[in-house]
Amino acid sequence: MKADYDIVIVGGGLVGASLACALRGQGWHIAVVESVPLRSDTQPSYNDRSIALAWGSRRIFEGLGLWNGLRAAAAPIAHIHITDRGHFGAARLHAREEGVEALGYVIETRAMGRVLGDAIEDMAGAGELDFLCPAQVASLQRHEHHIMLKVLREGDEHRLSARLLVAADGTHSFVREALEVPVQHWAYGQSAVIANVTPSRDHGQVAHERFTDSGPLALLPMTADEHGRPRCSLVWTVREDDAPALAALPDETFLARLQQRFGHRLGEFVDVGRRSTWPLQMIRAREHALPRVALIGNAAHTLHPIAGQGFNLGIRDVAALAEILAGVAAGGDPGHYGVLRDYASWRSRDHLQVIGFTDTLARLFSQPLLPVRVARNLALVGLDLLPPLKHLLTRQTMGLGGRLPRLSCGQPLRRAPG
Repeated sequence: MKADYDIVIVGGGLVGASLACALRGQGWHIAVVESVPLRSDTQPSYNDRSIALAWGSRRIFEGLGLWNGLRAAAAPIAHIHITDRGHFGAARLHAREEGVEALGYVIETRAMGRVLGDAIEDMAGAGELDFLCPAQVASLQRHEHHIMLKVLREGDEHRLSARLLVAADGTHSFVREALEVPVQHWAYGQSAVIANVTPSRDHGQVAHERFTDSGPLALLPMTADEHGRPRCSLVWTVREDDAPALAALPDETFLARLQQRFGHRLGEFVDVGRRSTWPLQMIRAREHALPRVALIGNAAHTLHPIAGQGFNLGIRDVAALAEILAGVAAGGDPGHYGVLRDYASWRSRDHLQVIGFTDTLARLFSQPLLPVRVARNLALVGLDLLPPLKHLLTRQTMGLGGRLPRLSCGQPLRRAPG
């Protein structure tokens, strides 16, 4: 293990590991510091957690050479069906109308961890990076030309220096808090109940987003379980005080409650896996770049899960930062504030648009007032009847809005010559 690095990525989860893969072959000396092992060699489980991967994110992983390893575990979303429970409004988005095979995919985080873990191991074996895991940053000091970090690993203390420190350490980012980066914060008073469920009918590659008076209820198509039965990933938003009791219900009672809320578009719900809950909040760092520091993923922005935009926003952070760094000439300084300011400026508009989009939806569709209910149902009907507007919304959900990184366009990164 070296002591001096060009780039240290704090947080080797899905976003941090993706950035390490995006920097492959660019000649940087890289370290990744992660407290929890990325991959697991245990057998897949019915309860495996999943994430929604937009079409644009698929193209980024194709550009990274990782999509072929992810494809088998990815369930395509061919259609999105949006409804408002108890009201007439509905909208439908279709992949064929956008000329693509899928609007996005639902993929198990275990499968993503395995593919990214293999790539990280290959890079470490080739001497392209040091993967410090399990390890955690205990302290950091920012200087003019580098950042000093104290890292604890297996009971030993290591001191590392980095010309660029990338915070990819999640919602409760140690790096962000240690540097006292101000944040915009909003608690929604809601929690998401997460589980996998089995319906009696096949999901037909349809993702359902159903709005209710307590918040959105999403059912996303997954790959079949080990017995060949269909599965859906459930994200059920409820009032924060109601979540623990709902998650603790006996299976039969929980499924009956879900049936009553969702209806019978997927037939009867016949099985449910382990349930978990987490409180929903919006957190946005007011600065995404400081001298020597860049923030990506949930360290920069944590979103309401409505429309499944959070992880995809972080992957676009990865693609943009990798492209900015590829433009630094060999021997150049990756942590120079001018470089990082370009990254922050590029990403600012996408962040504001997506955060505004998800926050508005979360508030609008939880509003019980009759005039608001009527207006939003008319909006859903109008969306379905106005192809140009529907096309714009669909491209937004596909991760294809605004200025796109080269990786999002299927173009490889090229390191600037020295």
